[in-house]
Amino acid sequence: MEPLSFQEYICSLDPTTLPRILRICSGVYFQGSVYEISGNECCLSTGDLLKITAVTLQKVVCENVRTGQTTELLPTFKGLFQPAPDLGPCPAPQEPFLGVSMKKGLTLPQALEWGGRQRQPLRCPTIGPHALLLSPVYEVQATMNLRRDEVKIPSTLEVDVEDVTEESQDVHFSRPLLLSEVLGMEEVLPTQAEILEGPRSATIFESAWVPRLRKGQRLQIHSCSHTWRVLASARSGTRRFLLSSAYQGRFRRRPRQFAGVQELAASLQPGQQLHVVVTQDCEGREDDVPPLSVGDRLEARQLLLAGGSTRLLCLRHSEEEDEEEEGEELLLPLDLGGSFVEEACDNKKYRLTELVELLPLPCDVRVVATDPALERDVLGSFPALRLEARITQPFLVSSFCEEPDKGFEIPPQWLDLSLVLTEEPVHSQAPSTHCSHVEELTEAFYYKLLAQLPGGSAPPPPRPPKPKAAGRAVQVQPSPAPKQKDRTRSRGKRSLAPSPTTSSQTRLAPPLPPPLVLPQKVKSLTTHRSTPNEYSPRPRLLASPRSRKAPSNTDMEKSSDEHDYEVIEEDIQKTIHKMQTVFPF
Repeated sequence: MEPLSFQEYICSLDPTTLPRILRICSGVYFQGSVYEISGNECCLSTGDLLKITAVTLQKVVCENVRTGQTTELLPTFKGLFQPAPDLGPCPAPQEPFLGVSMKKGLTLPQALEWGGRQRQPLRCPTIGPHALLLSPVYEVQATMNLRRDEVKIPSTLEVDVEDVTEESQDVHFSRPLLLSEVLGMEEVLPTQAEILEGPRSATIFESAWVPRLRKGQRLQIHSCSHTWRVLASARSGTRRFLLSSAYQGRFRRRPRQFAGVQELAASLQPGQQLHVVVTQDCEGREDDVPPLSVGDRLEARQLLLAGGSTRLLCLRHSEEEDEEEEGEELLLPLDLGGSFVEEACDNKKYRLTELVELLPLPCDVRVVATDPALERDVLGSFPALRLEARITQPFLVSSFCEEPDKGFEIPPQWLDLSLVLTEEPVHSQAPSTHCSHVEELTEAFYYKLLAQLPGGSAPPPPRPPKPKAAGRAVQVQPSPAPKQKDRTRSRGKRSLAPSPTTSSQTRLAPPLPPPLVLPQKVKSLTTHRSTPNEYSPRPRLLASPRSRKAPSNTDMEKSSDEHDYEVIEEDIQKTIHKMQTVFPF
């Protein structure tokens, strides 16, 4: 068949013979061009093949033979057409029109078929008295090799084509797929594929196999992985990981550390109490917020609305109080700083599956036995890890064709790419995926992942009060009376539940969002002790090495008025004993 213009070929095409395969020959776009077809770019180059699957009439352009004016008709046009013999001899009626009364007129589809490829002048009284030439415009639906979607091409596209249907019976039009689409095609697995376009998203894993996912690379996709993951971060650095549920290392629980009341409140589970010890002195605020000292034992209870703000209800316990005594009741604002560590002593070794099942997340752990399947388990080098959240995400077990035994797991929802399935055989044995037990995350993806998790868009913690203006005298709050006396008086006035007289002012606050707290990048969350420059309600009395003279009564009174010092050698020993019982490691 000789090449024809695309318009001529489509106008003479018999729809009953579809599908047809065409080859792009030459024309205006000899070297091939990029067209905007149905909102998508479509490149038609010389030699490309098209598989025509459907042809639909879009409109008909009527040209006035005398004036050259054009009018567009929709396919639903109801007017009738008659031949115009005064402009030339009428063609002999073709087979489809035998028995049709030419005097009655032709419908629009009949008029387009009448006369074959050569356009014949027609008259339509509905339009006017002058002769018309009809030019149909079709929408051609076609499939192209290595193109994901079918294209819709107008028949007026200025290219030449030739029909190669008979000699192209063995031609297979490959349809590209996204890796995410393969997740729903488990019936084709295992299969082999070739990457057409690498991932467009930023790198998510710090793994050696990720940069190899580029154009031309051949993959073997074996199966879908149904393991879940746990998001983890190193407490003493800025490295983050995804741990597979197949991880075989052992963990030991560590006391959680909280940098401020906000983190403490976010980790409080409904209906449960959280016992912590203060590890850094915290200055109070006027009369309603007392100071906190190193070694204070607090029991976080619940959130309350008090005075128009949300506060955390805590009980402060002392060594001297009886077990039946409830302790001193405190209402701590969420923007209060400080540092706390959980009171926990658990020497049991856990698997990852046991930790997630038994303990609420987030929780702090330490790897005490690394994964034996890994050549180097990096998790064993960190003194503490925070397990932040459990993630259920589908993965595909894959391997490179040149290394069929070394497998890895790809998350298509995070790392999508375009590929085409091939019919080549796949390695029968499933590869080892030990390297996917621990995947290190990039910093950018870690924070992106946090935002996608439930509660990731939680509002920031309350802003702390503005600092006092410079130059103003700072009044140090006097040391409170002995705690035992305060607590004795408070037991008769306070209780865990608000009293009827204060229920209108203090009530339960709504729970905080899920405790996904972003770890600080630089600040270390290790335990701190108060220093002489930090305010403490019970400062240490440091004796001067130069003066051995006993101070007079007058000097003692003046010193007491200015500093209110207190000797606490016994309290120091008690604090050391408390801290030793808190940290089991």
